[in-house]
Amino acid sequence: MRIRLTLALVATALAGALVAPATATAAPTAPQPIIGGSLVSSAPWAAAVFQNGSFACSGSIIAPRWVLTAAHCLRGSISVRVGSIYHASGGTTATVSAIHTRHDLALLHLGTSISTTYVTLANANPPVGAINSIYGWGRTCLTCDPSSQLKTATVRVTAISSEDADGGPVIRSARGDGVSWQGDSGGPQFHNGQQVGVSFSGNGSTSQNYSSVIASRSWITEISGV
Repeated sequence: MRIRLTLALVATALAGALVAPATATAAPTAPQPIIGGSLVSSAPWAAAVFQNGSFACSGSIIAPRWVLTAAHCLRGSISVRVGSIYHASGGTTATVSAIHTRHDLALLHLGTSISTTYVTLANANPPVGAINSIYGWGRTCLTCDPSSQLKTATVRVTAISSEDADGGPVIRSARGDGVSWQGDSGGPQFHNGQQVGVSFSGNGSTSQNYSSVIASRSWITEISGV
C-alpha cells in the first residue's frame, strides 16, 4: 500500500498521457465524441476526476467509497463528481480522503458513501482480438475541448505485453469506431461487461494503452475489499 502523488509529475511528462489540460483550445465545428464513438445516455458507475477544481480525468466507481482511476491523474487537490454523465454538472461532488497507488492505477477513498450501480472487475485479461468498449470525457478531437457528456467507443485488443509508466502490465488496443485521447485517462475499458483496464495513454489516432486491472487485482481487493 503506498500513497504516491509524485507519480503524477513523472507520468504527465510522458508523451501520450491522457490528462486533460487545464486550458483547452477552441473546438472546431461539429467534433465527434471520443474522436469517434458515441455519446452515453446512462453510466451510474462513472466518475469524473478533478484537480484543484478543474476536470482532469475519467474514472469508475467500484464500491460505495472507492473510485478507480489512473495514478498519473493525481496532483493538487483531488475530488470527484459522481452520478452524472456530464463532468461539469449534475450528480454529487465527493471529497477524497485517501489515495492509494500501484503502477499507474489509483484507488480514491471517498469521504462519503455513494449508492449506485458499481462496475464489476474482471479476473482475467481479454484475449488478443477481443472487441472491448472504452469510456471517458476526453477531448473530441486532437485539439478540441473535453466532451461535456460521457462517451464510449469500441476498440480491438492487440497485445497484453506493454508496460505503463511504473512498469505495470498494459492492455494495448487498436482503434475501432473511436480512440481515446486527453481527458480519457483513468477511464475504464470493459470486456464482456467487466472492467479489465484503466486508461493510461494513447495517440489520439490509432491506438491506446490501458493499465491491466487483472495484474493488480489482489492489491485492489486488499485496499478496497472489492
